[in-house]
Amino acid sequence: MSSPRLVIRLDRLGHNARSLVERLAARGISITAVTKATLGSAPIASVLVAAGVAGLGESRIETIEALRQSNGSVPLTLIRSPLPSQVERVVAAANCSLNSEPAVLALLSAAAVDQGCRHGVLLMVELGDLREGIMPRQLDGITAELLQLPGLDLLGLGTNLGCQNGIGPSDASMGQLCELARGLELAFGIALPMVSGGNSANLPWLLEGGRVDRINNLRLGEAILLGREPLGRRPIQGLFTNAFQLVGEVIEAGPKPTLAWGCAGEGAFGPVAGRRDRGERWRVLLALGLQDVDATGLSLPAGMELLGASSDHLVLDTGGEMVAVGAEISFGLNYSALLRAMTSPFVAKTMLAGPVLSRSGAQLKGFS
Repeated sequence: MSSPRLVIRLDRLGHNARSLVERLAARGISITAVTKATLGSAPIASVLVAAGVAGLGESRIETIEALRQSNGSVPLTLIRSPLPSQVERVVAAANCSLNSEPAVLALLSAAAVDQGCRHGVLLMVELGDLREGIMPRQLDGITAELLQLPGLDLLGLGTNLGCQNGIGPSDASMGQLCELARGLELAFGIALPMVSGGNSANLPWLLEGGRVDRINNLRLGEAILLGREPLGRRPIQGLFTNAFQLVGEVIEAGPKPTLAWGCAGEGAFGPVAGRRDRGERWRVLLALGLQDVDATGLSLPAGMELLGASSDHLVLDTGGEMVAVGAEISFGLNYSALLRAMTSPFVAKTMLAGPVLSRSGAQLKGFS
């Protein structure tokens, strides 16, 4: 098998998705599975659709188009506001897009009319995290403009929390979103089929008894893929947190001093912190670097320590274990590490449904 490689347990992803679909359905909430961290992987998307998610969400039009080819009938939502230069592609490939800019809505309308189709719109409302969203005081005016645009269907309201400033949802913020939806319905005599309360950051609030009211959709990525909620990175009960593991190969191994010598300056990626002398230790060099993964987002096997990373290398202290050249070491990943590993063309992707083995046939350390 090639290395470095990302080993993906499809059965565990399917379990996570099914579990969340069932739990949230009991509260009247559907799931849009956000697959952007998987680069629109068709096999992963198929597993999530089979698990019962209501649709798929992606942030890039390129992956929306790829998913349209591989999963033609699945509802696809562009979860980042469309680029004005890409509105024609958005209308052609996505069923719905998340929007907050009147100028973009006008361009989407023109594209939909040109293509003789209709495009769904979820208006995003700013509720405190300060990324995308319409300020509540502006919502009525923008809605009035949208309802006059041909080719567009207002599907509902949404918000995003937890991504920019780590602001989580509460009964107050979710209640405000629901009240805004009711206000629009009364003011304009319309029905809004969807109120999308947010992303995986909503799960602690929801699973701990948060008041749902009109919230009937969540856009979930990290919870499904990694089995964790993003505000505190806590595991979600009953979900797998190890559906993804990154495997790297050792290309140098042996004892070396722990303190570098010579004229000290910055390393390849800036200042070097924590220079200290701990004597001679067993160190390994892996063919895996920052071009492949966010090294700070890796979980190492017990007893090992990350000493540094450059473009193409990862340096580990193995904690006294004499790991040999050619050996493979597996790592867990957080969301940032997963995103970069899936994006790197130098990391092979291996989809499995059973036990994960090394090239020798032995089960990999750290991957159960």
